[in-house]
Amino acid sequence: MELKTDLRFQEVQRFRQIWLFAGILVLLLAELILFGSGIHKQFIQGKPWGSKPMSDTGLIIFSIIGIGIPLLLLILFLNTRLITEVRQDGLYIKFFPFHIRYHKIELENVQEIQPLEYSPLKDYGGWGIRYGAKGKAYNVSGKEGVKIFYTNGKALLIGSQKKEDLVHAIKSWMGNNNP
Repeated sequence: MELKTDLRFQEVQRFRQIWLFAGILVLLLAELILFGSGIHKQFIQGKPWGSKPMSDTGLIIFSIIGIGIPLLLLILFLNTRLITEVRQDGLYIKFFPFHIRYHKIELENVQEIQPLEYSPLKDYGGWGIRYGAKGKAYNVSGKEGVKIFYTNGKALLIGSQKKEDLVHAIKSWMGNNNP
């Protein structure tokens, strides 16, 4: 467990796009119906399923894979979260389960910090950990965030539903840690 010294800001965000969960649930339901009917026909009724039926073992394996993939996707998206923290010693990001530990975002060479609205699809190609022409982005939901511009020309966007609070915490940290 990591020691959090003097936590000045914390935000935990999760995926909350209804269309994402609806799509996965529809896929899961379709797979359950499809493979459930195949298993029922082949195992219960004793009739081959389809015009070119596969073996019983093959049907079981494909059923497990076909139902397992959307189920694992659902579990993944339900458990994924973006944690943003400003602590006494800097800015930290954890995109769980892809990051097991917090990643410290270096702020020593920051030129500007700006709260903004953006389009996740148009500006960064979607949600998650994204790399593109506009820089790196961490986002899970919404269209608001904080963009950090570095003196080397690079930029980092952190999606945030509390963008003004995050900007204030970062600037406060920078003001206290710059001579």
